[in-house]
Amino acid sequence: MLEGALLGLLSATALAIVRVWRGPTIYDRVLATNSIGTKTVLFIAILCFATGRPDFIDVALVYALINFIGTIAVLKYLHYRHLGYGLVHDGGAEGQR
Repeated sequence: MLEGALLGLLSATALAIVRVWRGPTIYDRVLATNSIGTKTVLFIAILCFATGRPDFIDVALVYALINFIGTIAVLKYLHYRHLGYGLVHDGGAEGQR
């Protein structure tokens, strides 16, 4: 049973790596990278179950949070081209209303 789960995760990760290399847009690549991180969390959870050491679940949860925050940061950077608090307005059309 564990071997089947690991084989499924490995094949899904291989498909995600293909999407990272061949993705038509940058957003496809970011989504595939996030998917690889999620599969890594699942791999750590399966390893915890297989070895009987539930203390590694904390490591998986921390990795999941870092993966989520990293994905949000990359997407924010791609959208705004900076990681500041908000958009920098130059006093253009919005400032003259």
